[in-house]
Amino acid sequence: MTDSTPVKRPFSVWVLAILAGLVLVACILHVFQAMGVIPYFIGPFSFRAFDFFNFLMWLIMVWIFAWLITMIWNMDPQAWIFLAVISIVNLTIDFVMMFGATTWSDIAIDFILNALILIFVMLPSVRKTFKQA
Repeated sequence: MTDSTPVKRPFSVWVLAILAGLVLVACILHVFQAMGVIPYFIGPFSFRAFDFFNFLMWLIMVWIFAWLITMIWNMDPQAWIFLAVISIVNLTIDFVMMFGATTWSDIAIDFILNALILIFVMLPSVRKTFKQA
């Protein structure tokens, strides 16, 4: 017999799930850019290009964030550390991209969302929610 009482999720779980969902949407947009469906914008110019490696990497990120949202929603204690690690990796990639031909406007949304996730994940109340020391 299963227990049908609803799980009460704290506010922090809702916020993390929403922020991770926004990053998931951004990753999906990058998948479409890599497929050539949505153009890349560099200043006033826009162009379409297909890049299989870029497409594959963004598709893996979509899968990771979809899986991560389910872990957060189920309040899995491992979701906390995995979300922190993934957001640090994304911030590092965004920072390295700034040294290339990428402009701030190209990565601003990804950078801001991942920074918000990392800041929010490190709050003591969120760590307590996911039973981290």
